[in-house]
Amino acid sequence: MLQRMVVGAGREKVAIDTPQAVSVVGQDDIDSEQATLVGDILKRIPGVNTSGSDRAFGQTFNIRGVGAPETAGEEGRIIVNIDGVNKFYEQYRMGGFFSDPELYKSVEVLRGPASSTLYGSGALGGVINFTTKDASDFIEPGQNGAFRVKGSYSSNEQGWLSSFVLAQRLSPDAEFLVTGNYRTADNYTTGDGTEVRSSFFDTWSGLAKVTANVGDEGRMRLSYQRWDSDADQQDYAQSGTDTIIMGGPMFGLVDRHVVDDTFVASYENPFSDNDWLDVKVSASYSNTKTKQRNATGNPTMGLTCATSSLFCDTDYGYLTAQFNIENTSEFHGDSWDNYLSYGWQFAHQERTAEVLTGTATGIGFHPEGEDLRNGIFVQNEFVWDEKFTLIPGVRFDTRRLSPGASTGVTGDFTDTAISPKIAAHYRFNDTVAIFGSFAHTERFPTIDEVFSTTSSRSVFLPSFGLKKEKSNNWEGGIALSGYDMIRPGDSVQMKTTYFHNSIDDLIALNPNLTAGFNNVEGYYNVDRARIHGVEIEVAYDSEYVFASAGYSHVIGRDVSSDANLTTVAPDEFAFTVGGRLPDRDIEFGWKSRIVAGPQDSCRDSATPVTCVGASPSRFSESFNVHDIYLNWKPQDGQFKGWEAQLGVDNLFDENYKEFLNNDYAKGRTFKISLAKKFGW
Repeated sequence: MLQRMVVGAGREKVAIDTPQAVSVVGQDDIDSEQATLVGDILKRIPGVNTSGSDRAFGQTFNIRGVGAPETAGEEGRIIVNIDGVNKFYEQYRMGGFFSDPELYKSVEVLRGPASSTLYGSGALGGVINFTTKDASDFIEPGQNGAFRVKGSYSSNEQGWLSSFVLAQRLSPDAEFLVTGNYRTADNYTTGDGTEVRSSFFDTWSGLAKVTANVGDEGRMRLSYQRWDSDADQQDYAQSGTDTIIMGGPMFGLVDRHVVDDTFVASYENPFSDNDWLDVKVSASYSNTKTKQRNATGNPTMGLTCATSSLFCDTDYGYLTAQFNIENTSEFHGDSWDNYLSYGWQFAHQERTAEVLTGTATGIGFHPEGEDLRNGIFVQNEFVWDEKFTLIPGVRFDTRRLSPGASTGVTGDFTDTAISPKIAAHYRFNDTVAIFGSFAHTERFPTIDEVFSTTSSRSVFLPSFGLKKEKSNNWEGGIALSGYDMIRPGDSVQMKTTYFHNSIDDLIALNPNLTAGFNNVEGYYNVDRARIHGVEIEVAYDSEYVFASAGYSHVIGRDVSSDANLTTVAPDEFAFTVGGRLPDRDIEFGWKSRIVAGPQDSCRDSATPVTCVGASPSRFSESFNVHDIYLNWKPQDGQFKGWEAQLGVDNLFDENYKEFLNNDYAKGRTFKISLAKKFGW
């Protein structure tokens, strides 16, 4: 994994040569994982976790202790992109990202705030970049088209996947791709046999993409992606199972239809004969919509449409239009190279919440509004003698939040942010390199944090007095590489990163709120939080044997109160060891995750509910979970074009819960996938 290419501005490089912690999950990893949810393909990356639940509507992300479910603004602390299109969604008791792993060929995770310069201010946790498949990924050399069908089965939840890919080269300069996926599953069961309510789903997803050469070197891409899931009578709370009250879930049931659309048009031209030009331009559109109907609420608790618009028929949505332009200018000398990248990014986002029944015209806890962002950036990458790399950069952003008419709030919220950084990497020889960086970034408050006027128990003022969150992050480490260590042609890499992230003015719900207390702002700034830790990645590869391992140790504290941050995951060690039979085109392996118990005693499953804010659903404990897999992909002969993956997840049927999930994970699960590709 440390030798995989990293996408970004400036010079192309592999992950081990970057002055930042970067991990790339490739197509083979995605296939062998036989992932049901997108979060399944990220769980082995050090410092990266999912939060919420293992439901199709319930997942969000956490990087280095940043990000958690059911907290306004958490999605804004991690930037998530699909083919460069920013994805953002925030709704009460819902996840923040809706998609299918079958649509992607790679996922790149950049940990820490240093990525804010290129991707946008406020990436306190980092950036996750999803890259969709291309027609050229399926068309063999010398052929013009391919058709691939795939079927998968997962035993635990009786899950099925049906998928097809059609790729066609129209001419030497144009190709198109069409994919379609249907995935369905019943409720899954945990290691002790408990059925997790409302984990069933039916989802459709697809991708259409046209890629064409324009001129001598230009390349244009048009793509459209949709994910669609319609589920009736599910728990209202998707980020975790509700408490059972009077024989039913506390928030009741609801019919929920979620549709996520992504469209992007882009043009790239490296202008090889002109060092001043390497242009990338894109315009994109993202629209995530949730239709909620027939919510039962909980009449015994007074939770109905008449008492709260939470339980009325409502359409929620986030619509975003974006435009990005970037250029890289190159300068070269006898022993040095310089890459100067600069660009402009524009985004306009509209948040909607249309109440269709009841008497309310707006929703105080999900305020409508508009978010207008402009950002300019410049980053310079100087490389001397193929040994020393220095990367300074700075970004300047402006933002304007405007409330919707239904909020009853007047007045815009405007602010500016600056995100400078400097990073260095020095390679002593082919074996040893050191790196270090400093990055500052600032996160603007979200529409929800500024314009909300109600919560489940309080009425309050809009929070125009909020200050930006400010992060100062230091990183440093060492990278080691070795070749021909045990056998000719083998390689081993290790990268160790230490980081220290100090965050000022963290935004949180005002703890002084009480029912009917309406003369204070709903959100306030926490003085300071500190998150620091170490990540270690190791990889070994040879013709017959391979192995990889990752370890993360993160500590997070509220400096003012000296309390543990509740979003910081416990220590984790993950490893994979496997082998290959090249003559048989077979690969097999064993994957393990060894996770410690929580650092915070209030989150330990053995602790009684005596801590302030403690909830049994948030308790966790240490666990070990093990998976096995076997892949078969013939390269020649009569079975060429076939692919098969076999696997068993949670081999020993461990009953465990991810630290940031509110439900227990799946018990033992047998998986099988079979695919066949036809070419012409």
